[in-house]
Amino acid sequence: MTPADLSLTVLHAVRRAVDDGALRVEVPSRVKVERARPGGAGEYASNIALTLARPAGRSALDVAGIIGERLRDVPELAGVEITGPGFLNFSLRRDAGGELVRVIREAGGAYGHGRALAGTSMDFAEVTESRARVVTETVVRLLRSQGARASFGAQDISAGPTSPGPASPEPTSAEPTGSEQMYVRPGAYDVEGLGVDAARWALLRAAPQDRPLDGPPLLVQHERNSLFRVRYAHSRVQRLLANGRQLGVTPAYEARPPERAATELLGLLGDHPVALLAAARHRAPDRVARHLEAVADALLAFQHTVLPLGDEKPSAAHRSRLALAEAAGTVLAGGLSVLGISAPDRI
Repeated sequence: MTPADLSLTVLHAVRRAVDDGALRVEVPSRVKVERARPGGAGEYASNIALTLARPAGRSALDVAGIIGERLRDVPELAGVEITGPGFLNFSLRRDAGGELVRVIREAGGAYGHGRALAGTSMDFAEVTESRARVVTETVVRLLRSQGARASFGAQDISAGPTSPGPASPEPTSAEPTGSEQMYVRPGAYDVEGLGVDAARWALLRAAPQDRPLDGPPLLVQHERNSLFRVRYAHSRVQRLLANGRQLGVTPAYEARPPERAATELLGLLGDHPVALLAAARHRAPDRVARHLEAVADALLAFQHTVLPLGDEKPSAAHRSRLALAEAAGTVLAGGLSVLGISAPDRI
């Protein structure tokens, strides 16, 4: 179950509570679900009960109890707990990660693309400053990945020049409503000196209003180089898959790996659609870049447990870990593609 799936599940529970008269409120358009914070319970949490308490004329604890009752039988949830003044906390079943891995495998590079912004229309004005052009065309690509109709001057921007997966959803039929323009702090697009990938990362990793990253450090293969870590993590997945084939280990998610690093990685993969949607809504490609860094760091912390070591025999745990690593590689490649950056199999 992804965070988006969980959000819809909670929203349906609210709607059922309203339909059967347990709550008298207007059903919200969406429910925000976040990773549980340190000290919380379960993997995810929502403050929806606190949001609905006042309009419902009831305490947040009462509202949380009403919503929680309608979530007890959801197969993917191992438990629903109410904490603090009325936060709903959700624990996923140990095998819930299998559904997430399956979704990522089926979607490929288009995992996280959706229709949340269908009906939205943005027509960005043509710009000549180099960083503004790179940022704006990336924002257009993000908007289209979420179902919006978006254009940039006379350009027709699709899923991206390096996209390995299916194209973004077709734009809606709504006509553009007018010209849009973003504020972007100027910066040189130094393709000649840095190459396309480093040049784009330097402009997109920093927030549009912030100073771009220094280019030369992005050419150094070092852990302090965020672009290197992300691309290296993707290349490590390809090496793990190749080594797995030699050992007779094929990716097949059969049970959630017990390692804490695996749980962290699963959570970040589940957050990928949310990261893409937030980046599109806020016109902030840097959110995608930061999310990819987090995925890469979690994967690199997890990679050493994936394949058998020494005399260890291949097992279901190794197959599950390899499937999880493969899913992480897919997310890294898809996210880099949205930014117009390549994901090499070897570094």
